[in-house]
Amino acid sequence: MKKLVVLAIAITTMACQQNKIAYVDSVRIMDDYQEKVDVDARFQTKAEALTKKRDSISQAFQMELQQFQSKAQNMSQKNAQEEYSQLQQRGQQIGQQLQQEEQQLQQKSQAEMDSLVKKVKKEIRAYGKANGYTYILGGGDGGSVIYGDEAKDVTDAILKILNDKYEN
Repeated sequence: MKKLVVLAIAITTMACQQNKIAYVDSVRIMDDYQEKVDVDARFQTKAEALTKKRDSISQAFQMELQQFQSKAQNMSQKNAQEEYSQLQQRGQQIGQQLQQEEQQLQQKSQAEMDSLVKKVKKEIRAYGKANGYTYILGGGDGGSVIYGDEAKDVTDAILKILNDKYEN
């Protein structure tokens, strides 16, 4: 019985020694991955253009509304109400269109980010397989590694691979 217990302990110890474990700082990978930086910049530019468009349309609509208000003083109440109602409807349509454009931009941005996350995970898996790791854990804010020996941090190696592949 003692031999069986010793054998089980020896097998367990050998199995534990064969596990090769590393971790990556998930937040740093995404922050320093050049393709992600470029995607962020591209969508930031699009968001700024959309904001300028919204401001321009809003300003033009405000001017039109002011013109109506001065013109309305010389109109019958019925005509003024009808025209004001039409202006309100147009304003709502413009607002809905701009909101829809903003939502589409957000959806496209989210889809690209999801694609980048998949690409990063795929690269981490490939790195783990190629380098004989049993596990590569995610660290950083919200990660599962609270402490790790810096020698086991493969973040830089994976970042280099990702950025090299992106540049080529």
